[in-house]
Amino acid sequence: MSADSKDIHERLREMLSREGAVYRVMEHEPEGRTEFIAKIRGNKPEQAIKSIVVQVRFGKKESRYYLANVPGHCRVDLSAIQSIFNGTDASVAPREKAEALTGCVIGAIPPFSFDEQLILLADPLIQQNEEVVFNAGRLDRSIFMKSADYIRIAHPRLENIAIRP
Repeated sequence: MSADSKDIHERLREMLSREGAVYRVMEHEPEGRTEFIAKIRGNKPEQAIKSIVVQVRFGKKESRYYLANVPGHCRVDLSAIQSIFNGTDASVAPREKAEALTGCVIGAIPPFSFDEQLILLADPLIQQNEEVVFNAGRLDRSIFMKSADYIRIAHPRLENIAIRP
C-alpha cells in the first residue's frame, strides 16, 4: 500500500477541494462491482467510471502499468492498449500489483493515479456524461463530480480503449 499515511479517499477529497471541483460523496454499503453499485447509488451504468490496472509487457523483461478508465457499461480493450503502446502483450495486472500501485482494494480504485508508475488513461466516452461517479478509494464511498472537472484535474491520456456492450 501507499507509503503516505493518508488513505486514498482522503487524498482524493483533498485534491478535488484544492482544485476547485464541485463534488459530493455518497456513503453506501460496501460494493465494488459496477452493475451492483450502480443500483445502490441510483446512477446509470454509463455514468460510472470503471478503473482497471493494465500491465503492458515489452518483450520478456519490461512491463509498464496503466490505469485504464472506461464508462461502467463498457469493458477495457486490452488489445487497443497493447497496440497504442506497441507492447508485446497486455493483460489485467495481478491483484497484488494493482492494489500496491493504487493503494486500494480491487473495486475501490478511483480513476486517478497517485503513483508515478501508474500511467492514467481514459476513454473519451467518459465525457459523454455531464456527471460521472466512481468508487473513491473505499468500497463504501463514491464520488459524483462533473466529467469536465475529472478531465481537468486527473489529466488522463485520452485514448479509445473501451469496448461498448
